[in-house]
Amino acid sequence: MRFNNDYNCGAHPEIIKALENTNNESYCGYGLDEWCLKASDEIKKYLGNANADIHFLVGGTQTNFTVIAAALRPFQGVISADSGHINVHETGAVENTGHKVHVLKSENGKITAEQIAKEAEFFNTSDVKEHITQPKMVYISFPTEYGTIYTKQELEEISKTCKKYKLYLFIDGARLGYGLGSKGCDITMKDLAELTDVFYIGGTKCGAFFGEAVVITNDELKENFRSYIKQNGGLLAKGWLLGIQFYTLFKDGLYFDITKKADELALEIKNAFESKGIPSYIESFTNQQFVILPNDAMEKLKKYIYEFEMKIDENHSCVRFCTSWSSKKEDVSELVKDIKLL
Repeated sequence: MRFNNDYNCGAHPEIIKALENTNNESYCGYGLDEWCLKASDEIKKYLGNANADIHFLVGGTQTNFTVIAAALRPFQGVISADSGHINVHETGAVENTGHKVHVLKSENGKITAEQIAKEAEFFNTSDVKEHITQPKMVYISFPTEYGTIYTKQELEEISKTCKKYKLYLFIDGARLGYGLGSKGCDITMKDLAELTDVFYIGGTKCGAFFGEAVVITNDELKENFRSYIKQNGGLLAKGWLLGIQFYTLFKDGLYFDITKKADELALEIKNAFESKGIPSYIESFTNQQFVILPNDAMEKLKKYIYEFEMKIDENHSCVRFCTSWSSKKEDVSELVKDIKLL
């Protein structure tokens, strides 16, 4: 039973049905088809912004480096938490585009408006600006790589700081549905559209076979974006495959239903560990649960596949249990039963 990630199954049955029903139809290519248009219209209903540009790409890393490359000039860089995906899990993809990642120390995966202001001030007050990289964008994940979420107040403060220093705010939403559906979340997609310059809605980890939907609200970033997608190998010829998937996820709110279910199952796992006195490494209410397991407990749970994160000491390790849209109630119940027997 796999609890190691949220992309180990194909796609939601409704998506499979939609693709099957349209399989013999013919469409124009490169995301200019009717399904991408219909998907964009459905997404905009949640944004409260009819003027947002929406583009569909295949994967998260591709989306991150394409957005950043399109937004920045060659001498500019992007601010990120030290745990940020672009800093630790993308093989230097951003640096490979020629842009520096300005790394800030995070707490529970998050960075603050004060940290961002300090980094921006360092450049603004420099007497040798032509010798150092200019931070021009802030990259954060929602939820973070540790499953934590920013509050609306925190995002408002970060957005205000970005505007003050003329920094673009970019949110990586690879797991956006799990963040929006989590306990205590006070953020909506409408809030994201208002507070950011660009963000994306993850499909790969949230019910689709593949795909991410980039939402651009800042007019400065809209021009020539399709050219950047093409130049970076992201303009899918059969673009309607992306459009059909996102239309299916958003037309009746399926996206939010299936990701909220995953969060609820993750909390069952979280509560089971807590009841056994096994602590969390980081407090998360999304689909990712990080716990500090004794070595003997790891041996007893060996029939499950989960993610090893790091060694805590000689007798304990931090591991991640991750649910998804495809997680089965009966599998989680069996895991909870075995946790109780530890």
